[in-house]
Amino acid sequence: MAGRRAQLRVEQSAVDIRYDRLDVLRAQIAARLARVRRVGPSGSPQNRSERDAFATLYEDRLAQLDAVEQRLCFGRLDLDDGATRYIGRIGLTDAEHTSLLTDWRAPAAQAFYRATAAQPDGVVRRRHLVTRGRTVTGLEDEVLDLAALAKDGEATAPVLTGLSGEGALLAALAAGRTGRMGDIVATIQAEQDAIIRDGLAGALVVQGGPGTGKTAVALHRAAYLLYAHRRLLERSGVLLLGPSHTFLRYIDQVLPSLGETGVVTATIADLLPGLTAEGIEPDHVAEIKGRPAMAQVVARAVRQRQRVPGAPVDIRLDGYLVTVRPDDVAEAIARARRTGRPHNLARVAFVREMLGRLAAQYVNQLGYPVPPEDRADVVEELRTTREVKIALNLAWMPLTPERLIGDLLTKPERLAAAATDLTAAERGALLRPRGSAWTPADVPLLDEAAELLGEDDQAELAQAAENARNRADELDFARQVLSSAGTGRGLVSAELLAERFAHSGPRLTTAERAAADRAWTYAHIVVDEAQELSPMAWRMLLRRCPTRSMTIVGDVAQTAAPGGARRWDTMLDPVLRSSWRLAELTVNYRTPAEVARTAQRVASAAGLPVSDLTSAREVDGSLQVRTVDPHAVVDQVVQEVVEALRRLGRTGAPADGASATSATYDVDDVTHPAETEPPAEAGRLAVIAGASRVVELHAALTAHGLGEHLRPHGSSILDARLAVMTARESKGLEFDAVVLVEPAEIGLVSAGDLYVAMTRPTQSLRVVTSAPLPAGFEPDDGDDDGSGQA
Repeated sequence: MAGRRAQLRVEQSAVDIRYDRLDVLRAQIAARLARVRRVGPSGSPQNRSERDAFATLYEDRLAQLDAVEQRLCFGRLDLDDGATRYIGRIGLTDAEHTSLLTDWRAPAAQAFYRATAAQPDGVVRRRHLVTRGRTVTGLEDEVLDLAALAKDGEATAPVLTGLSGEGALLAALAAGRTGRMGDIVATIQAEQDAIIRDGLAGALVVQGGPGTGKTAVALHRAAYLLYAHRRLLERSGVLLLGPSHTFLRYIDQVLPSLGETGVVTATIADLLPGLTAEGIEPDHVAEIKGRPAMAQVVARAVRQRQRVPGAPVDIRLDGYLVTVRPDDVAEAIARARRTGRPHNLARVAFVREMLGRLAAQYVNQLGYPVPPEDRADVVEELRTTREVKIALNLAWMPLTPERLIGDLLTKPERLAAAATDLTAAERGALLRPRGSAWTPADVPLLDEAAELLGEDDQAELAQAAENARNRADELDFARQVLSSAGTGRGLVSAELLAERFAHSGPRLTTAERAAADRAWTYAHIVVDEAQELSPMAWRMLLRRCPTRSMTIVGDVAQTAAPGGARRWDTMLDPVLRSSWRLAELTVNYRTPAEVARTAQRVASAAGLPVSDLTSAREVDGSLQVRTVDPHAVVDQVVQEVVEALRRLGRTGAPADGASATSATYDVDDVTHPAETEPPAEAGRLAVIAGASRVVELHAALTAHGLGEHLRPHGSSILDARLAVMTARESKGLEFDAVVLVEPAEIGLVSAGDLYVAMTRPTQSLRVVTSAPLPAGFEPDDGDDDGSGQA
C-alpha cells in the first residue's frame, strides 16, 4: 500500500506540473488580449482588421484553455523504449517546447485507446488517472507486456483483458447524471476509437443501439476531425445537426470541453436563417411532406407560376397600342427556361425578351427609324408602365419561398394542380388555414423552393440601393463630425471616417457566417438521431455538404417519425448512392443488463430491427414492475418517485442496488468513495408516460410536495432533478432512474418510442402498469424474474 501511495504522489506531481503550465499559458494569452483591447478602435482599416483578428485568436485560445480545466490529464503510457507519455485533452509543451501532454487526438495517443495485450503497440503499461478538480484521487493500471514490466523490477498489476480502463469506465457510468452530457475522452473504448479516427472522406454511418455512446462518439469524432484536418474544415466549418434544441443544450458542453468551440449546432428547423418553424402538426401530415415526391410537387408549383395568358392583352403607350400576345409570352418563357437558371433569375431573361418584343411593336408604329439609344428609352418606359408590369408579372411572377409554399398549402386549386401524385385525402391533410405557423416539416419544402426560385433580383437591387443610402448617410454624418470637431483639412477625410464607421462592427466567425447564410456549404456535417430525417430533409442537408463528408449517427430500431428510416440502405442509397459506409457499436454502456435484455426482447417482439448488443454491467434489482388497479396508477407513480429519489440520495449517489465496483472506485488498494461521488446537483429521475398522462402526473407530483424537484415554469427539462415527459422528449437523454408509466399505451402508439423510454436509465427502471405488459417483458427462460411485482 505504501508503494501505491507513493505512485499517487508521483502522479499528483506530474498533474501539478501540467496545470501550472496551463495557468502560465492562460496568463500569457490574457495579457496579450488585454493589450490588443487597450489599443482601441483607431488606426487604419488594415491595422484595425489585424487587431480584430488577433483579438479573435486570443479569445478563442483563452476559451479553449478555460474549457479543458476539468480532467486536463487523464492517462499515461509507459512505452517499451523506456519513455513515458501523458495523455490529456489538449497538447501542452513547456517553455523549451518539450512535450508535457499529448492531445488525445494525436497519433501518438492512439495506443491509449487501441493497445491490447495481444497487440500492445509498444505499450508496456497503460495507466488511467482519476482526478477531481486538480487532485489525483486514484489510479488504474493495465499491464500489456508483463515480461517487460517484470524486467524493470516493478510490482505488477493484473493483466486486464476486458474493457479498457474498466474501473474508470464503470465509475463514470455509475456516477449520478446531471442535466448535461459529459465527454468520454478518458474512457473511450477500442471500437469507439476506431470510429472516431475513421477517415474524413465520404459518409460514415454509425449504427448503435441505446447506451452504446453513439452521440458521444459523434462529438468526439467532430473534435478529432477538426484536429486532424483543421485547415480544411475551418474554412467552411462543421455543422452538428440534432433532433431538438433540448438535445443540443444537453450536449453543448462536450465539444468545448474537448477544446473545440467553433462548430455550428442546429436542428433541421434552424437551417433557413430568419425563419421560425415552431408549429405543430400530426405525424401523418409531416410524413407526407417528407416524401421524395414532394420535390416534384414543389417543382411543378414553381413551373405553374410561368403562365401563358389565355387571350391577348392590349396596352396603350403614348397613343400607340402594344399587345402582350400569348405566342410571344410562350416563346419568351421557353427561351428563359433554356437558360437553366432558377425562377427569379430566369425571369430577368423573360422580361428582357418580352420588353424587346413590345418595344419592336411600338417602334414599328412610329413610321421612322429609331436609333439604339432612343430604343433603350422606349424599353425603359415600357418597363415602368403599370399595365405592362401587371401583364408580365401575371405571366412570370417573382416569388419568395414563403409565398410559394404558403399558397401551395392554403389554396386547394394550387395544391391539386401541383400534387397530382397525391390522393385527394392526402391533399386534404396538407391544406391548412392561411397564416398558420411554419412547422419543422415545412422547412425542407421551403429550402427546395428557395433552390428552385433563386434570389429575387429585384430584392438584390433594392438592397444595393439601401446600402447606397446608408453610405450617403454615413458620409453626411462623418462631415458633421469633422465640422463640429474643427479638424483641419488633410488630416482625415469624411470618406475615410465613414469607412471606419462601416467597418467598426464585430468580426463574424466562420460559424456565425455559416449560420446566417442559407446557401453556405460545410466541409463536414454530423447528424445525430439521423434515423428521424425524412427524404426531403436529406435533400436539404446534402445541399449543404457537396463533398458528402458526413458522420451519420442513429439507430433504426428507435425511429419514431413515420417518414424516418427503417433501413439505412433504403434511406441513404437514393441520396448518397455508394458513398457511405457502415460502422456498428455493439456494447451498451448505459443501461443495466437486465433492463437492456428486456428492452431488446420487447423491441424484437414488436418487429423492430434491433441491433445485437452486449451490456457492460449488471446492476442488481435494476428492473421492477408494479401491476396495480387502473385507479391506483397515479398514486403508485408518486410512491415510486418518492422511493427512487430516496435511493438516489441527497448527493445523487447511485441506487443501492448498484454493484460495489461501480458505486465506489477502489484503485491501487486505496479506497476513495467520497471523492468519487458526483456533485450535489447530480442524480436525475424521469417519469415517462404517454402524452395524455403527463399533465396529470405533473400535477400529482406537485401536490405531493415534490414541486421543488420539478422544473420551474418555463425552464428546461434539463434543469430539473425530476422531469415528467413523453418518450419522444426523452430521446437522446439519460437519467439515473426512470419510472415508466403504462408501457402498453406507449407501445401502442409507437414501438420505437417504448424502446427509447425503456433504455433511458443508468441504474434502475421502475414500471407501473394496470394493463397487460407488451410481449417480451417476460424474463428469459430459466431466469429468476427479479421484477418485484406487486
